[in-house]
Amino acid sequence: MDDIRILSTSGLGALIDELRQRGYQVMGPTVRGDAIVTGEIRAASDLPQGVGDQQDPARYRLRERGDGAYFGFAAPAQSSKPVFFPAEEVIWRGRRDNGEDDHFTVERDTPDTSRKIALLGTRSCDLRAVQIHDTVLASRQYIDAHYAARRDGTFVVAVACSDPAATCFCASMGTGPRPSDTNPQTGEPSYDLLLTEIAPSDPDLHHFVLEVGSAAGLEVADAIDTTPATLDDAHEALAVTSHAATQQSRAIDTDTVADTLRASAESSRWEEIATRCLACTNCTLVCPTCFCTTVSDVSDLTGENAERHRVWDSCFSEQFSYIHGGPMRESAKSRYRQWITHKLSSWEDQFGMLGCVGCGRCITWCPAGIDIVEEAAALGRARGVAPTPATAEAG
Repeated sequence: MDDIRILSTSGLGALIDELRQRGYQVMGPTVRGDAIVTGEIRAASDLPQGVGDQQDPARYRLRERGDGAYFGFAAPAQSSKPVFFPAEEVIWRGRRDNGEDDHFTVERDTPDTSRKIALLGTRSCDLRAVQIHDTVLASRQYIDAHYAARRDGTFVVAVACSDPAATCFCASMGTGPRPSDTNPQTGEPSYDLLLTEIAPSDPDLHHFVLEVGSAAGLEVADAIDTTPATLDDAHEALAVTSHAATQQSRAIDTDTVADTLRASAESSRWEEIATRCLACTNCTLVCPTCFCTTVSDVSDLTGENAERHRVWDSCFSEQFSYIHGGPMRESAKSRYRQWITHKLSSWEDQFGMLGCVGCGRCITWCPAGIDIVEEAAALGRARGVAPTPATAEAG
């Protein structure tokens, strides 16, 4: 907290205007229908002011908070992932040349990067998920060019979480409620600006504690009206996230979970989960770190034009593991085992980190209410590894 300031609620609109004037497309939380989603933000009025959420296993509802908080909810229904890694995109287009049967011209599709992205209101868990994707998709030998093009030049205005849902467990994963100052993998700043919303019952005292995290963030902060913050303001901001961490009743023991899952391949627990799992793919589609895809080739009715699309896929799909002779994972048991073991164990072997950020979306959006925290704890209990008190309560 080397450079902290106070931003008024009216200054939030000025911040959005400043980012747009600098050529950024601002993406943040907004209400559509009965959910908070990530969409384009043109003004502060687009934000879900006064709206909170209630999340439990297999349950998501919006609620009126009765105050003017702009970020008084746990997390949007979908993370920032589709901003950089859309659910469907064209990879290339081909057309037949002059009606010749054996000659095509193929053009690779390139994403529109004329406007850089500014993420506004990104939660710590979702910011960590973006950093994980940076490693998986843009930092290895073969780079996802589409992802890298969209991600390049991103400006991040993170918002510390004050109101976790009942399904959240980011505190136990070390991914929130307050984002780390630097990216654990690269050491670079995690955010350009960090806001902590202070929303007391008196609306006249409603404000944001603004922390500058990068040189780009300093440039933007200097362009809008702020006032210097005091040490008490800094402590008040830290108290918000400390309280949010204590409100979380779910927890995963990251010291033991990877070994537990490695040793549980033949556990009878998988059969029990399979009786409830619908293999609907909901958990993977809302997960901010899942990155599995497939391709779909389509042509028009004339046969003169064709496209290849990349679309999200899921390890819960039977066809996902299909090779010659049939799918490798035919049962729901084997697919759930693959998913949770990858997230909480083998992902670490591949990428040097766990693949779960504790956002709790997979719990909220599972129609059967299957809880990744409880399943990890149950497997641990079967091995004689005692769950943490928070995990025991969650079960």
